[in-house]
Amino acid sequence: MAGPIGKQNDDIIAQINIIPFVDIVLVLLIIFMVTSTAIVKAAIKVDLPTAASAGSQVTATVNIVYTLDKKMILDGKELSLKDANLEIIKMAKENPEIQAVISADTGLPYGDVVSIVDMVKLAGVKTFALNIERKKAANGS
Repeated sequence: MAGPIGKQNDDIIAQINIIPFVDIVLVLLIIFMVTSTAIVKAAIKVDLPTAASAGSQVTATVNIVYTLDKKMILDGKELSLKDANLEIIKMAKENPEIQAVISADTGLPYGDVVSIVDMVKLAGVKTFALNIERKKAANGS
């Protein structure tokens, strides 16, 4: 039998089952980890140029964003051009194999983008890429 006849089980439950709580916390952690990169990218609005031959995204050691209102953002921190240059020089000295991805707004003058590329190369960065978006094909693919 399951229990004594005539006795009711009115005992207080003195245990807390935390397994469902841990499951929920782990699921939330995974969701935050997956969406964190999308949140960071969405925070900085840059209208990137498009190209049909755009390759896959480059993983970079340093990300440089130059906005339409001529603000320099280096790895998520807004810096002046001079401070950004000094920071890139420091990074290049610490790691000679450093890579850079330059994201510049499509509305910027060509000369401004060239000056950023020149600054990066003179700082000692040997490998860099210009970030672009893939142009949507006419057939929808």
